[in-house]
Amino acid sequence: MSLDPVLSRIDTDLTEATDRLKALLRIPSISTDPAYKADCDAAADWLVADLASIGVEASKRPTPGHPMVVGHVDGPGPHVLFYGHYDVQPVDPLELWDRDPFDPQVEDTAKGKVIRGRGSSDDKGQLMTFVEACRAWKAVNGALPCKITFLFEGEEESGSPSLVPFLKDNADELKADVALICDTGLFDSRVPAITTTLRGLLGEEVTITGPSKDLHSGMYGGPAMNPIRVLSRIIAGLHDDTGRVTVPGFYDGVPELSPEIAAQWEALGFDHAAFLGDVGLGTPAGEQGRSALEMIWSRPTCEANGIKGGYTGDGFKTVLPSKASAKISFRLVGQQDPHAIRESFRGWVEEQLPPDCTADFQGHGASPASTMSITHPAFEAAREALSDEWPDPAAYIGSGGSIPIAGYFQDILQMDAMLIGFGKDDDAIHSPNEKYDLESFHKGTRSWARILNAIAKV
Repeated sequence: MSLDPVLSRIDTDLTEATDRLKALLRIPSISTDPAYKADCDAAADWLVADLASIGVEASKRPTPGHPMVVGHVDGPGPHVLFYGHYDVQPVDPLELWDRDPFDPQVEDTAKGKVIRGRGSSDDKGQLMTFVEACRAWKAVNGALPCKITFLFEGEEESGSPSLVPFLKDNADELKADVALICDTGLFDSRVPAITTTLRGLLGEEVTITGPSKDLHSGMYGGPAMNPIRVLSRIIAGLHDDTGRVTVPGFYDGVPELSPEIAAQWEALGFDHAAFLGDVGLGTPAGEQGRSALEMIWSRPTCEANGIKGGYTGDGFKTVLPSKASAKISFRLVGQQDPHAIRESFRGWVEEQLPPDCTADFQGHGASPASTMSITHPAFEAAREALSDEWPDPAAYIGSGGSIPIAGYFQDILQMDAMLIGFGKDDDAIHSPNEKYDLESFHKGTRSWARILNAIAKV
């Protein structure tokens, strides 16, 4: 099978490929709103038909929520599973959109042409880069270069409640040599990336209760313990003077970067000052002796995300509150155990309570980090293929966020995932006026064609 004619086919078919993407974008598949259930079904049907048009045996699979789309096509090379999601975020506030979010168009901007519309970057545009690469392969060579399973989800933007049961029930059908996920981005406009580490996430809400009711601060201030004071001291004590988290055992399972990955990250030339300057900051916080990129991609964090207590309305009320609460999130790396950290955090808080105060806790999720084993030869083959398409060599990078699907593939299907995407930081995903650069769509499709060709030779 030949690659160059496939790339040429992708170039000449760009207008038609963009029209197909716009057709999918017109379907308002908002998964979190029950009013759009029929539209989610319609998007799944559209994908089944489109996969069938390139010779994929595809079907819509029911779940308690929105359907999955599963497709299979045989091939001579290794078996890959490609995952994407067809559901999108709500469009509110609608008045901030410059056009109908479900009337996608190609627009000229100062930075080049973009495809404007809800889901253009997250994740319909990214999903279709892979489908279009397969379409070109099939048109030129009559077959695909390797065995492929397609899995398209319809609930990613609403927490994926049906995903884990579906993976467990269909594990034998979905297992492959490696998974491909297109829901990430470029490092910058010139540097493609394979995300190999994803931070886990643990959420805790703690409520400190003191007096049985709110009190007049003139009458009780002083002799009565104020829960806000207790909570403030606990939050302030979560970090020491060097920025390290003080929860006992927090750093158990946190690895140091390998010299090879550290060198790759250093070569990216990340501008830490500009990164902070873009949001009005200038002085690095966090762990001393760690770069901003290292802190985002490979170090764990503990942050207070919200504090509530007493009177917070307009004006002033001299109240000593009965309760004060805070939401605390922990981003996790390596082999950190979220459940162990939860128990340690709760015990640490309890030990600091003064007399007459109690603490109640509510958990908000507990997912571990995901680290991909880049020793699988497909990873380096894909990195070299990406490097051939883009101006600068591709890099293995980390992600400060959490993408649970990669961990599910590891735990349930026993396979690592390559997270390769072509989104940009200014794509405004989840926000009004979402866009996907036409270059990202075009070169993303060419990239997948190269990657399939490279993996087929592994």
